[in-house]
Order: sequence, then C-alpha cells, then structure tokens
Amino acid sequence: MGKTKPIKRNVYIIPFSREHHGALLFCWKIRWGIHLNISPQRIRRYVQWFWENCLRPHQEEEGTLLFFDHTDSLVQKALDEHAMLSMTFEDIIAGHKQENRHFLDLADLLEEHTRYEERTLFPYLENELSGPQLVQIGKVLYKEELSHTACEDYDDEFWKR
Repeated sequence: MGKTKPIKRNVYIIPFSREHHGALLFCWKIRWGIHLNISPQRIRRYVQWFWENCLRPHQEEEGTLLFFDHTDSLVQKALDEHAMLSMTFEDIIAGHKQENRHFLDLADLLEEHTRYEERTLFPYLENELSGPQLVQIGKVLYKEELSHTACEDYDDEFWKR
C-alpha cells in the first residue's frame, strides 16, 4: 500500500490548515477519552472549551475570509456543515446530548467536514480565488498568526490518563 501524498497548501491559507490539524486532534482525543472510559462531564467540558476557543472562531473567520461566495455549491456545502456542527456542539454544551455516542457522532461529523475542506474545498478555492485575494487573506491570517494554533492548551489532558 503506497503512502498518501501530502497536500500542498497555498502559503496564504496554511494557518487554516494548521487549525484543521487541531480539529482532527480534537476528534482523536474525544475518541480516545471514550476508549479510556473518561466521564462524559469531562469530555463535555472539553467540547465546550474547544468550541468556544478554537472551532467557533475558526468557522467565523473562514466564513468571512474564504466562504464569501454563497452561490457556489462547494462553499454552500461547507457553510451548511458549519451550521450543523454549530448546532451539534451547542446541543452537547447545553446538556441535551451527553452520551458517548453523541460525542462520537460529533467527532465523526467534524472529521468528515475537515477532510472535505482540506481535500476538496481548499484546492478548489486556491484555483478560484485570485492571487491578490489570496494575498489579502494571508495578510489577515498572518497578522493574527498567534491565534492560528492547533489549540493545544486545554487544562485537563484526559486523553493521556
């Protein structure tokens, strides 16, 4: 079986891809926490922290900087998935969904969405956006570079047991 070739990302949107890496780590941590029989309360607390500090700001910035053409079907799919993720996170945070299956559903939904953006939408947008548009996006993202991390500073590393 051959290795998957790494995706070559346009330098101006690399910070978004770094955050996507953080989202995939979040999914792994949720799954591993469930495997370790971590209490749902601890996992829910992490879900809330990740949503408020990492994913919601990330989605808002993508919506502003990248997903401005709402008539584009690929962009609209990402926006629809953002809305579904938002609803799912909020349901868990509010305590409406607190079972392990809900956390696993969230991890699956976020992973699928992240891979869609990385494998389909971002390559498409790199071709659709003009050079000056990409440069402008990069100026904003790199100006705020410290906020574009993998979101690793959570205080309860339950996945390490």
